Parts: sequence; C-alpha cells; structure tokens
Amino acid sequence: MSRLSIITRDKAQTTVEELYKDLERRIVASPPGLCPVDLAVSFLKVCHAQTCGKCVPCRVGLGQLQNLMEDVLDGRGSMETIDLIEKTARSIYYSADCAIGYEAANMVLKALKGFRDDFEEHVLRGRCTCELNQPVPCVALCPAGVDIPGYVALVAEGRYADAVSLIRKDNPMPSVCALICEHPCEARCRRNMIDASVNIRGLKRFAVDNAGDVPVPEPAPSTGKRVAVIGGGPGGISAAYYLALMGHDVTIYEQRKQLGGMLRYGIPNYRLPREVLDREIEALLSVGVKVKTEVTVGEEPSIVDLRNLYHAVYIAIGAHTDKKIGIEGEDAEGVISAVEMLRKIGDGDMPDFTGRNISVIGGGNVAMDVARSAVRLGAESVRIVYRRRIEDMTAMPEEVQGAIAEGCEVLELMAPTRIEKDEDGKVAALWAQPQIIGPVQRGRATPVKADESEKCLKCDTVLVAVGQGIESKPFEEYGIPVKRGVIEALNWSGIKDIPGVFAGGDCVTGPATVIRAIAAGKVAAANIDEYLGYHHTIKADIAIPKISLDDRMACGRVNMKERDACDRKNDFEPIECGMTKQEACQESRRCLRCDHFGFGIFKGGRNEKW
Repeated sequence: MSRLSIITRDKAQTTVEELYKDLERRIVASPPGLCPVDLAVSFLKVCHAQTCGKCVPCRVGLGQLQNLMEDVLDGRGSMETIDLIEKTARSIYYSADCAIGYEAANMVLKALKGFRDDFEEHVLRGRCTCELNQPVPCVALCPAGVDIPGYVALVAEGRYADAVSLIRKDNPMPSVCALICEHPCEARCRRNMIDASVNIRGLKRFAVDNAGDVPVPEPAPSTGKRVAVIGGGPGGISAAYYLALMGHDVTIYEQRKQLGGMLRYGIPNYRLPREVLDREIEALLSVGVKVKTEVTVGEEPSIVDLRNLYHAVYIAIGAHTDKKIGIEGEDAEGVISAVEMLRKIGDGDMPDFTGRNISVIGGGNVAMDVARSAVRLGAESVRIVYRRRIEDMTAMPEEVQGAIAEGCEVLELMAPTRIEKDEDGKVAALWAQPQIIGPVQRGRATPVKADESEKCLKCDTVLVAVGQGIESKPFEEYGIPVKRGVIEALNWSGIKDIPGVFAGGDCVTGPATVIRAIAAGKVAAANIDEYLGYHHTIKADIAIPKISLDDRMACGRVNMKERDACDRKNDFEPIECGMTKQEACQESRRCLRCDHFGFGIFKGGRNEKW
C-alpha cells in the first residue's frame, strides 16, 4: 500500500511566488508614456509562459503572435503583418481550450483596437507615437505638474517654507490639497518596486503644518488688462491668482455668500477645516484679486455684459446642481439632496438629525461625506444603499472604511426602486431591489436584478447622492456651446468661435477632483495671458537639495493616523493627524529621486516657466 505525504512548497515554488510579487510591483510602478506596443508584447510573453502546453492555439499560436508583434517593433513588419496579427489573435481567441489562451489573444485584440495607430507608426516610420514628455511618474500623474521630488527633498532637509513655495508655483492651494487631494501622484511611484509608494500627500501636509506663514510672490507690474472669472471654486481662484500674479486686473464673480465652491459647500469641516480654507483663500486674494459675491452671472450681469466690460472671461462655475434618481416617491418630505445638505453645512446651517433613521443613496465621496455628517448630526442609524459592491464604489477606500468605523452600515448590491410615504407625505421607507453582480462592461462589473423580492428599509430621511451637474442654460442662451450637459471647451480652455471666452474645471469635464480643477485654472491662466498679448512666467527660485547616494533599503510606508472613531464621530473637528517629525524625515528619505537619475535629470523644470 502506497503512503500519502503532506505536500509542502519547495524552495523553487516559494521563489516563484516571490517573483510573481516582484512582477506585480513592477507593473504597478510602470510610468505613463511607455510604448504601448512594447508593453503589449511584454504582457503577451508573460501569458505565453503560463501555457500548460496541451492545446496548439495556446502553445504554438501565442508564440507566433509574439513573433509577429516583435517584427512590428523591430521594423521588419508591414501593414499586412498587422492584419495577420489580428487574424491570428482572433483565431486563438475562438479556438483555445482555456482562458490562458483566449484571454491572452483578447488582450492583443484590445491593443489593436485601442492603439492601432501605434502599430502602424512602427511599421511606416519605425517609431512610437508616444512621447515621454515627463519621465518622472509622480510629476507626470499630478494634473498640475507639481515638482514632487523637489519638495519631498526639501522636507527631508527641514526646509518647509521652501517646500510650500515650490508647490505653490504649480498648485496655489497646498494646504487644501494636503488634506483632501486624492493623490494620483502616488499610483505609479517607482518606490512600489521596492515596497510601497511614498506618502506624498502626508509629506505635503507636514510641510504646510510646519512652514508657518509663507508669503505669496509679488505680482508683476500692471498690464491694464481686465479679466472676469465666473466662479470662486478652486479652479476659478487658481486662475485668478495666477492672472493677478501676471499683472492683470482680475475680478471673481461668485454666486454664493463665500468663496471656495465645493471646497466649502461640498467637503465637511472634519476633512477640510474652514480656518485652513479661509487662510488659503485670503493668501491668494492678497495679490490683488477683487471679489463680488452673491452675484448670479447670466441674470445680472449677463455673459455679454461681462465680455463687453472685460478683455477676457474665464468660466469656472463647477458642478453644483444635484441629480435626481427618478424613482417613485422622490418628492416625499424628508428626501434631501446631498448637494443641498452640504451647501447648508458650508454656510453654518447645521441640520438636526437627532434620532433620525437615515438611508443614503450613492457610493461616491459625496455619499460618504453626507453619511458621516449625518452621524455627527445625531442620526440614530445611517445606511448607505448602493447598487454595486463595496469594491466598486467610486469613493476613496479610506472614506468608505471611515464611514463604516463611525457606525454607518453599507448595504451593497441593493438598487433603490421607490420611496414609501406615510399619510402625511413624509418618508416612511426606502424599497430596494437586491442585485447580483453580472457581466464586466468597460472594466467594471455590472449589477443585474437578483431573483429575490424587494426589501423594505424603514427610515424617515433619504439623502440622495447620485451625482452632480452644472447649471448650463444661462450660458447656452448666450451662445456658449454645451454638449451632454457640460460646456464644450478646447483642451487649452478656449471656447471655439468665441474669442476671449475660456472655460475649465468641472463645468467642462463633469464632477472631478480638486487638483484637476486647479490644473484647469492654471492652464486657463497661461492661455488667457497669451491671448492678451503677453508671455509672463511663473518661477520659483529655490535650490533643490543635492541627491543622496545612500542605498535605499526596503522600508515600510508611514501612513496617516486618524482620531479614534468613537471620539471623532461626535464632532466636526479634523479627523486626520499629521506626521511627526521623525515620520516625515523617514518617509521623505524613501523617495528614489527619479528626477535625478536616467532621463529624469533632463526634466527637472524647477525654475522653468509654465
């Protein structure tokens, strides 16, 4: 009788598992701007290495596909080669026995569909259409193009005021972004190849917390040109600040009582303290920006009036209107728009939710903000009702985890169908249809109706947070082109066929992040300056510390700490704690200084104009 033995991983298998992790880290750290054809070939090689060798389409076909694609890369291919790649991939897709083969072939088909022009460029001209304009991943992924390695190095040296000045060259709101930026710069940080990305936002927070009052630069001599900025949100304020620095006479027209836009009327105090926001805005206005609040442009004055009074107009009205979900009973008393609720909180008008049972519809950051605010306003219970899974939520993971820690219940895969009213027309319950996760479309799993009956969720208040739109009609009436609910502007912010009128931010892209609105304001300011006949430059004359040649040993990432959930849910005080000096010193020295080595050394750009 043969004996069974316990199967244990040998040294080879353990090493292979480590190599898998190494490969995953390298993929995570791959910078934008890589040749897509080369990248597709590399992925194909990985897929081919996984084949079990039992079926010909996978074992032989993927090898042939790889050879054909390498012919394109090496300049041996022709246009017929591209057609043959497509035919071969399609043949493998339909004949391979398992997912190893047909998914690898499908990846090639996606590549041909997504960047066929790159294949053709390699064949016709022997080059790639992609240009490596910015080889430093963190800078490339920052919408505002902030010199991140530079200010991280300054933090490491204890030069916090210089770090803030360097940030402000490209992003005039460092204090705001230190608290709420979604930090896309960290996504492709090359430190991922060693352990984990540098905590860039945390280091920015440490710099602004320890820099003291950092004066803004002196504006250039007056040009005599007048510019109107419609909207006092982050994009409008940023454009106004840069234009004023260039010497132009700038006036902001804001519909609300105070400036800040969604920073004030969409983000609660526990994430962005009002004193921080007010101090930042005050500093930016100090360069000579004029402000007119409680003015609705489109009524009095009109766009035409402003265009006649000013040499240029920048529209940055944001996305402040709420979207309806379109279900029965949405008109019941007790149904509140998330935008409306946060707007009131922004003006200091705090709703009283004491003892209320609340259902929140939505899965984005705004839904988390109103849910967590409701807890702080005394709600007895808060449920977040979302038709997809938790992992499909568009909210930042830390926001979702924070809401759960503070007592919010997340009901995933529940699609709201109707709101039940009582005899007085008030909210009595929210009915939701259970869902089952279904097919993947555009990279995201789609929920479909499950074979279950509707569920009744007893509540007396429903907060609707399913998206935002813009109030475009007044602008459309005066000839501003609007498409699919947003203003149609060119990629340099100009409005086609309307000289002197520019637009940017959420009113052009739809609801996006703060840093994208700031970046749009920066681009608009530069192009308005050019339109007015000038070519001003914004500089930061700051010497960046020399590179340290010390070895970068593997070291864990310092993450931001938060106040205990039991305490923070009782007030609107800030929940996130900044780094200690020891933590900031260690974290800043984890930076690999990609801006110094390789091609990055030619792309420093510390004092260059934008």
